[in-house]
Amino acid sequence: MWLPRVLRRARLPSEQAAAVAAYGREPRPDFRRPARDLRFVIVDVETTGLRPYRDRLLAIGAVAMTGMLVRLDDVFETTLRQAAPSAAENILVHGIDGTTQTSGVDAPEALARFLRFVRGDPLVGFHAEFDRTFVSRAMRATLGITPWNAWLDLADLAPALFPEHAERAQTLDDWTTLFGIENPARHEALADAVATAQLLQVVLARAEQRSVSNLAELVKSAKEQRWLVHSLDLR
Repeated sequence: MWLPRVLRRARLPSEQAAAVAAYGREPRPDFRRPARDLRFVIVDVETTGLRPYRDRLLAIGAVAMTGMLVRLDDVFETTLRQAAPSAAENILVHGIDGTTQTSGVDAPEALARFLRFVRGDPLVGFHAEFDRTFVSRAMRATLGITPWNAWLDLADLAPALFPEHAERAQTLDDWTTLFGIENPARHEALADAVATAQLLQVVLARAEQRSVSNLAELVKSAKEQRWLVHSLDLR
């Protein structure tokens, strides 16, 4: 399985090959550093459907957070070119019309730009496995690599740190409404990433209050919450 990926990388245009090479040299994050000292990249994707191994990646929106601040001067947004538009009912969800889909950025170039943006920094999403799977699958298919960035899932971390809200807050909309976070452009990738980033601010502030101060402790808290939920589901 590794040979097709190597050959695919060898055929990349020079700028895309350079992006892949630069990504390979990125240092891994230090999980012991305080979270407020890290650059997080909050990611949201739009897709042609909800099946990660059958549907296609349409768009990526991302925003950085450094020093606990959402950096609106450090954002990423792209729509990947599609051979044909997605179904009409799918377009009603995300609002990316057929013309925009077919005139987007070629996938290898769009994903190479995304690699340059995220670097080796930890990535954050709400139900992050969905975003991670679509991005990783597209990267393997077009650039021949699997991204190694650490992912943090706010769908697990938020209820872990706010257990008093865990039963009534399930979705991203639930959590943003709970904390008064507005998102007038729901289901646009960048807008959803910014709203998720604001939720991350709230969650990290609570984490510091509870002495959950570094990336390793945040990941541990999220994993323990996921295990707890799965254990309850088995009863």
